[in-house]
Amino acid sequence: MHKIYRHFQFRFNQSFRIFNFNPKVSLPVFLIFGVLMIIELPEIYLYPLLYFSLVLVFHINRKDIPFLKKIFIHNWRLIIFLESAIIYTIFLMANINYKIEKFGLMMFGSVVLLCFLQPKPKPFPTLQWNFISNDLFEWKSYLRKNTWMFILTYLIIIASAYYPASLILCGIFLLDYLSHVYEHNENKEMLEVYFKKMSFKDKIYKNLIFFNSLLLPTYIVFIIINFNESLYLLYYIFFMNLYFLLIITRKYKLYHHHEKSSYFSIIVFIEFFTYSMLIIPAFIMIRLHMKEAQQNINQYVGN
Repeated sequence: MHKIYRHFQFRFNQSFRIFNFNPKVSLPVFLIFGVLMIIELPEIYLYPLLYFSLVLVFHINRKDIPFLKKIFIHNWRLIIFLESAIIYTIFLMANINYKIEKFGLMMFGSVVLLCFLQPKPKPFPTLQWNFISNDLFEWKSYLRKNTWMFILTYLIIIASAYYPASLILCGIFLLDYLSHVYEHNENKEMLEVYFKKMSFKDKIYKNLIFFNSLLLPTYIVFIIINFNESLYLLYYIFFMNLYFLLIITRKYKLYHHHEKSSYFSIIVFIEFFTYSMLIIPAFIMIRLHMKEAQQNINQYVGN
């Protein structure tokens, strides 16, 4: 029992270390947890299903089961159950719209089954996304590396349209994913070939169309469910597109063929978030970024 107590003490301290030293992880986690606390679903039984699915995702992606088997030779299944049950309970009890009912309690039985469901040692197969044009190579590369996380996130983003607050909070969470799509730099040869057949404005236009095509189902669902609160959606569209333009123009403003990344940080996130929220400063910065980015590209490609 003392060993189990020390293990959970370690888990508790470990979570705080992760949040303290990795703001890129902590910020999205807190935002999503905030959404899950206030989201209002049409049926009460949907809450246990939603939160159990999150616990299932956590369980499938965990890589510490071999370690637990070595440390807790006879009790490792109990540790798995307790960790999953605690996460499920925190999610369930934190939501302000949920009231304790039988189905939510019955789902603890499904949590027990996780003790006997061990993640596959091999990673899940990923999609190739070959239907996406090569002109959108950043998206193509990112989706190939993050297929299942993207699909899960995309479903959450669409579901967030059910409620104005969840739409905005999930939109903020989406910004972190969007930022990393354009974080890495292509090599010098690829940049030269790309911008000899396409202008920088054309690239922005095609990527902007693709980005809004992805968000189109969210726009439509929100209009259908919350037509009387369309002003939220209008601000959401402005905000998301301005942030997108800041990110993509920043990449080519800072591009250098010796750097593998544009080194997106939490400071940049806060800066661009503030610009986009105020709208007018975002327009000014986008204009400056585009001018500097075009000058930078011309150094590699020529006029």
